[in-house]
Amino acid sequence: MHPHHSQVSVVVIGHDDAAHVTDAVRSALGQGPAVREVVAVDDCSTDGSADLLDRLAADEPRLRVIRLPVNSGGCGTPRNTGLDAVTSPHVMFLDSDDVLPPGAVDALLTAATGTGAQVAGGLCVRRELPSGREVPWEPDLYAAPAVLARPARRPRLVHDTLCVNKLYATAFLREHGIRFPDGRFPYEDFVFTARVWAAAPRVALVPDRVYVWHVRRSARRLSISLDRAGIDNWQARTHACRTAHAVLLDAGQKRLARGARAKFLDRELRMYARELPLRDEDYRRRWWAHTRAFLADYDADDWARDPAAPGRLIGRVVLASPEPRDLPRLRELAARPARLCPPYARTQDGTPCWSADLPGLTLEPLLTRPVPRLPLAVDAELRPRAGSGFRLRLRLHELYGRVAAAGPESVEVEWRHRERDGVAVRRTVPLRASAGGVWSAETAVPPNRLAAIGTGAWDLRLCVRFRDGSGRRVTAHALAGPGLLRRRAVPSPRHGVVLVRPYATHSGALALRVATGVRGVVSVLRGRLWRLLH
Repeated sequence: MHPHHSQVSVVVIGHDDAAHVTDAVRSALGQGPAVREVVAVDDCSTDGSADLLDRLAADEPRLRVIRLPVNSGGCGTPRNTGLDAVTSPHVMFLDSDDVLPPGAVDALLTAATGTGAQVAGGLCVRRELPSGREVPWEPDLYAAPAVLARPARRPRLVHDTLCVNKLYATAFLREHGIRFPDGRFPYEDFVFTARVWAAAPRVALVPDRVYVWHVRRSARRLSISLDRAGIDNWQARTHACRTAHAVLLDAGQKRLARGARAKFLDRELRMYARELPLRDEDYRRRWWAHTRAFLADYDADDWARDPAAPGRLIGRVVLASPEPRDLPRLRELAARPARLCPPYARTQDGTPCWSADLPGLTLEPLLTRPVPRLPLAVDAELRPRAGSGFRLRLRLHELYGRVAAAGPESVEVEWRHRERDGVAVRRTVPLRASAGGVWSAETAVPPNRLAAIGTGAWDLRLCVRFRDGSGRRVTAHALAGPGLLRRRAVPSPRHGVVLVRPYATHSGALALRVATGVRGVVSVLRGRLWRLLH
């Protein structure tokens, strides 16, 4: 008998997802003999999802289908229903629009049973569709196998708020009464994982890919994590964060509770601040007021650790101003990696500060922060070059004397294909000191070379190298003066023509979209029209 025979139940939940739910269920059944049962909970679908599951169950004895008579409005109730129904020693959760990669259950079960862990976690990847590009979720946590006697040994665990990339001992969850919030409760997994960590389980971590999170940005119905245009999404997210923090604090897990507050600043606050310039004035004002009220609960210790970190600077700006302000600058600071753009103000006694209007918001911690972690600002200016594309001009700004002291020597220029991991064109160019406290570099942009490697979007990434050999990875702020971001058709011996369209991303960074030939040009123009209409 297989050593893992019939050890795991997989709870699959879905609502009106007939296009994907059977793929999710099959990925769970395909895990092999370790899976005793798949419990599919249909949350009162109206698109025939439950009928599809019933037909699949007729030929698969390991599949059980549970239909909820009334839609719950969230993910918590169907997950709790499935958890109540499972009969295996271990349980996992799977959403109807995602999949488990082959070997996921065996990897987690081996880790759990081999170490006596009540919780085993592995790497989740976010797969962008339709491109297929994959981005790992919290990769540093799962870089190598690890066993933790309790979660407080690694506070970074609170950054992984997913419930789906983990395997749980069923008895452990039931013994501690660990469940999801019922009903309409967005970001319910924030609270569930907090309850798990609050119960102080033994934890095993593995570097294996155990979950594929499908990201469909053009879907008719966006997932909760993508549907951030309304203020209610931000209110729901902050409520979930506050609840998770309270769960950890009430359980005496002070290190984890502190880590949860730091995670909010570094992830949630930066993500939504980055998008503020995209919202209307009413949203901005409501967001600002709500965020100020939320951050008012933070104490001195919450702000003391790494006070120059981008999320803490953004939070301090929000608290210091009763009205939304400096949104373009906050967007740059919220980017990854962060950029603090000029002007760089000082108080009358010379202390670095946020601005002349907010002199009490000191930036003095920037004077001691390691150079590879400074929010350096680089501007990118793209000028047409006769017959061969563009010339890229870069300007690195001084930051309170720290850049000059570090001695910038060169910059590694990398054009990275957005949808093809590891595909990039690189070149290192020298940085030269210029007037006005900036350092400059210049290099050609080779459209034909980019097109030969792959069409689509190319992101500009930079690494500034200093005298001591250290480096700081940065993105470049796209200057958008007259003619600077104008599309250009470049003659190509291979393709006839290459169309290059420079543009600024939502965070203000420079990127290119490359298309080849007449069909490629038409495709780009059609895509542009679609984006304008939608």
